[in-house]
Amino acid sequence: MFSLPRMLRVLGVGALGLTWAATAQAQGVFTLTSTTFKDGQLMPRKVANNLTTNPNCVGENISPQLSWTGVPEGTKSFVLLMEDPEGRGGAGVHHWVAYGIPPTVTGFAEGEVSKPSDKYVGGKSTQNVGYYSGPCTPAGPPHHYTFILVATDLEPKELPAGLTREEVLAKIVPPAPAMSRAKGTTGLVGLFQKPN
Repeated sequence: MFSLPRMLRVLGVGALGLTWAATAQAQGVFTLTSTTFKDGQLMPRKVANNLTTNPNCVGENISPQLSWTGVPEGTKSFVLLMEDPEGRGGAGVHHWVAYGIPPTVTGFAEGEVSKPSDKYVGGKSTQNVGYYSGPCTPAGPPHHYTFILVATDLEPKELPAGLTREEVLAKIVPPAPAMSRAKGTTGLVGLFQKPN
């Protein structure tokens, strides 16, 4: 199962995030799953990026299937992030920043978010794109690709396109804890290792 303390470290929200993360954990029902891979297991090669300019991109850039259940009460939209905390020598890589996902959307089919979609507002990833950008893991041990889903009380069109991960998180978790826009959070981790 996805570790909330690990997710908070990945998000970088520290103790401030504990308030809304603990709420989601107490409910015990807000869950993110995938039929493409199991939580904590290796993801298939097809989810890796296919950039010809990078020899570590050995896949087809097919986004994994994702779905969620147990949506917290009062949710108006979702934010979905994909992070590689080990990327760039530990500086981290933000592979996907999506927000403004309407509450009527309960998941994405395999390959659906490998391109822009009207089901979400595209932010700005480390790769400067607003859609899924798969792993380009260098040789060595597997990296942990963390998918983080946040239920918010933001209207789906409240935030403009092109925001970075940090800009989106600043809107969800402002300096005053009482003003948090998050209703709950969940996630899962897929591992990827460059094949020999």
